[in-house]
Amino acid sequence: VEKTTNRQIIFLFAILLLLAVLSALGSQILTSRNRDQLSYLMLPEGEGAKTFVKNILTFIILYNNLIPISLIVTMEVVKFQQAQLINADMDMYDETSDTAALARTSSLVEELGQVEYIFSDKTGTLTCNIMEFRQCSIDGAMYSDVVEASKRARVVDGAVVGQYDFTQLREHMRGSERAAQLCEFFQLLATCHTVIPEQRGSELQDIEYQAASPDEGALVKGATLVDYIFHTRRPRSITVSVMGVDKEFEVLNINEFNSTRKRMSAVLRCPDGTIKLYCKGADTVIIERLDETRGASVQVTLRHLEEYATEGLRTLCLAMRDISEEEYRTWSAMHAKASTTLTNRQQELDRVAELIERDLVLLGATAIEDKLQDGVPQTIYTLAQAGIKIWVLTGDRQETAINIGYSCKLIQEDFSLIICNESTHWETKEFLQKKLDAIREGRGSNIDLESLALIIDGRSLDFALEKDVEVLFLELATLCRAVICCRVSPLQKALVVKLVKRRRKAILLAIGDGANDVSMIQAAHVGVGISGQEGLQAARSADFAIAQFRYLRKLLLVHGAWSYHRLSKMILFSFYKNITLYITQFWFAIFNVFSGQTVYESWSITFYTVFFTVMPPFAIGVFDQFLNARSLDRYPEMYKMGQKGVFFNVRSFWGWAVNAFYHSLILFFLGTALLFDDAESDGMVGGQWVYGVIIYTAVLTTVLLKAALITNMWTKWTVLAIPGSLILWFAFLPIYSIVAPKFRTSTEYEGILGHIYANPRFWLISALLPVLCMVRDYGYKFLKRMYFTKPYHIVQEIQKFNIPDYRPRMERFKKAVHKARLLQRLRRTRGYAFSQTEGGQEKVIRAYDTTMQKP
Repeated sequence: VEKTTNRQIIFLFAILLLLAVLSALGSQILTSRNRDQLSYLMLPEGEGAKTFVKNILTFIILYNNLIPISLIVTMEVVKFQQAQLINADMDMYDETSDTAALARTSSLVEELGQVEYIFSDKTGTLTCNIMEFRQCSIDGAMYSDVVEASKRARVVDGAVVGQYDFTQLREHMRGSERAAQLCEFFQLLATCHTVIPEQRGSELQDIEYQAASPDEGALVKGATLVDYIFHTRRPRSITVSVMGVDKEFEVLNINEFNSTRKRMSAVLRCPDGTIKLYCKGADTVIIERLDETRGASVQVTLRHLEEYATEGLRTLCLAMRDISEEEYRTWSAMHAKASTTLTNRQQELDRVAELIERDLVLLGATAIEDKLQDGVPQTIYTLAQAGIKIWVLTGDRQETAINIGYSCKLIQEDFSLIICNESTHWETKEFLQKKLDAIREGRGSNIDLESLALIIDGRSLDFALEKDVEVLFLELATLCRAVICCRVSPLQKALVVKLVKRRRKAILLAIGDGANDVSMIQAAHVGVGISGQEGLQAARSADFAIAQFRYLRKLLLVHGAWSYHRLSKMILFSFYKNITLYITQFWFAIFNVFSGQTVYESWSITFYTVFFTVMPPFAIGVFDQFLNARSLDRYPEMYKMGQKGVFFNVRSFWGWAVNAFYHSLILFFLGTALLFDDAESDGMVGGQWVYGVIIYTAVLTTVLLKAALITNMWTKWTVLAIPGSLILWFAFLPIYSIVAPKFRTSTEYEGILGHIYANPRFWLISALLPVLCMVRDYGYKFLKRMYFTKPYHIVQEIQKFNIPDYRPRMERFKKAVHKARLLQRLRRTRGYAFSQTEGGQEKVIRAYDTTMQKP
C-alpha cells in the first residue's frame, strides 16, 4: 500500500507541476495580449522569463496541497491505533501463559491483510514442543506407556508380536534374556545428556530438569519411569539412582550436537572402571556408524521406527561401544588439541569426534510425542481457504513431517505427493524438470493443482537452491497447494524465504518459536514470533508476537483484512478531499487571468486539513468495518481481496482522483453560475470572500457526504467525525469572522457574516451542489452492488439480515468423506526427528555443581 501510495504521489506531483506551468503560461499569454489594458499593474518590461519562473513558483504554492502533506502523519497515527487494537484483542490472549498478542511495529499492519505465503516452523509452532516419552524399541521388542488391547504382545508362530507396557518393561529388567540390553539402554538415557537437575522437594522424584531442548528433557524423564533417576551433576561427574542404588559416572568428554552431526555422544567412566561411549542421534547417522556385524535387531528397529513415524512421533536411535584405556588416551590427546586450536575449532572437534563414534552397537530407539497445538488443523484449513499457501520448513525427518502434515490438514488424503529425495545436483534438476513438464502437459486434463503437495528433503533442497535449479524449484513449489521442506537448517529456511521474496511479487509471512527461526522470520516481509517453550528469541525478533499458532487466524483474516481495507479507504479519501478543494483554485485562476489570486482565505485553507476534514480519515482508518469479525472468520475467501489489491490499486486511485476533478467542476462552475449575479436586496454585492466562503462550504459538505457514503459502520466516533466536522465549521465561521478582524489576524472575513447567513443562495448552494455531486456516486454504488456484485457485497447482506449459514451441514458431510478417505489411504509414512541446541553445553555442565547450595 505504501509503495503504491508513494508512486501515485509522484504522479500527482507531476500533475501539480503541469498545472503550475499551464497557469504560468496562461498568465504570460493573457498578460502579453492585454498589456495595454493593464498599465495600472506597472508590469516591468523585458523580464518575461523571470516573471514566468516566478509565476510557476506562485502556482506551485497555490496548488501545493493538491498532495496531502499530512497524509504520512495520518497514516502513521492510524497504523499505531490499528496496532493497539491488535494488542487489546482478548480473543488473542492466552490465559495459560498470561500472554497477549503484541504488535512490535505498526508499519506493517496493512500487509497482514495481503499475505500470500506463510513459512512456518513445525516444532513449537504447529506442535506444543512439550515432549513426552511414549514408546521405545529395545533389542527388537516394543514398549509403550499405554498399550491398546489389540496391540498387546502375544506369541504368533513362535515369534512375539505387539507391544509391552512399561510395567512389563520393569519386569523384563529384573529378569529376562534382554535385561542387560535394557539396563544399558536406560543407563544411556540417564547419562548421555547435558541436563541440569534442580531438586524441588524432599523426595528423590521431586526433580525438575533444565534441558537445552525439550527432547533431551523428555528422555531423561523417560529413564525415571524405570527407576533410573539422574539427580546430581558435578563439574566432572554425574550421579544416577539405579533402582534405588546411587552410581557415579565420571564425565570424560562430551561431543556436542550440531545440525551437521545430528547426534551427540558422551564418553563416561562407569563405576566399574570401564570406559563407554554413549551416542544418540538421527537414525541415518547412527545406522551408518554401527559395527559391520550390526545384528538382526537393526532391521526390526527400523521397522519399529516406521511405525512410530506413522503415529507422528519424534524418534532417534541409541548406540554405544566399549573403549579401551589405550584408545581413550590417544583419542583424548587429539580431543584436547582440537579444543584448544584457534582456527576452525568446531570443525576440528567434529573431525575428532568422528574418530571415536564408530563401530557402535545399536541399543534401540525412542519415540517422543509432540502434540499439535490447539486449533492448528482448523487454522491451517481456514488459511488455505483464504488463498494463502503454507510452506512448512522443519528440521524433522521427511516421514514425520508428512504425517504431521496430514494431522494438521496441510495435506489432505486426496493430495498427490511429489517427493524429492535426490542425492546429486543433476538428479535433483532432472526430477524437478520432469515433474514440472508433467504438470504443464497435464493442465486442463486430469491434474488438479489444488491437490498437489511438494515434499523435499534438506539434501535435495541444497541443490534446488543453486542458481541453475532455483527457478525450476520455485515454479514447481508455487504450483503446489502445500510445500514441506524436511531436515532443513536455519540457513536453508532463510534461503527459501529469500528465494520466494526475490522471485515473486507477493507478501510473505514467516512464523516460528525458536532461535533457529529468527533468520527465517527476519527474511520475510512480515515476521510473527510465538512465545513458546524455546524462549522469546523469535518473539523478540518478530514484527508481531502471539502465544499460539491458532491466533494467526484472527491476526490475518480479521485484523489484517480490517487494516488493509481501512488504510486503503483512508488514503483514497485523503487524496480525494484535497484534490476536490484545490482544483477549484485552478478553475478560479482561469477567471482571474491566472494572476495567482486565491479564492479562499488563507487560514480557512489551513484549517480545512487541520480541523474540518482531519477527523473523517481517522474515523474511517480506525473504526470502519466492511465486514465484522465473525463474517471475516466464517468466510475466509474475503481475504483474497487483499491479496488481489481490490480496495487499493492504481485504477481505484485514479478513479477517486477523476471523481474529485468531476466534483470540483460541479462545485465551482455551478456555484459560480448561481452566484454570477450576487446583488442583494439593498443593492450591495457580497464580493470575493463571500463567494469563496460559499464555494468552500459546498466543497466541505460534499467531502463530508462522501465520507458518510463510504462508511460501512457508524460508531459514536464516526458521528463525531463527519456531522461533527460540519457543525464545527458552522460554529467556527461566525466566531472567526468577528474575532480575527479585531486582532488583525485576518481581515478578509470582516463584515461578511450578514452576507452569508442571510443569503438564501448560500443555503441553496450548500445543500444542492453536494447532493448533485453525490447523485453520481450513489448511483455508481447502487449499480456496482446490484449488477456488478462482489463477494463481499453478498456477505454484507448475509450479515445485515442475519441469514442462516447452511455450511455446517456441508462440513459434516466433508468430515464423513474425510474419514472414509483416511481409512482407504494405503500410503504408509514414517518419520524421524532429533532436536538439540547447538554448542556451548559442555561449558555449562563443567561449571555446574548441584551439590552446592545456591547463594
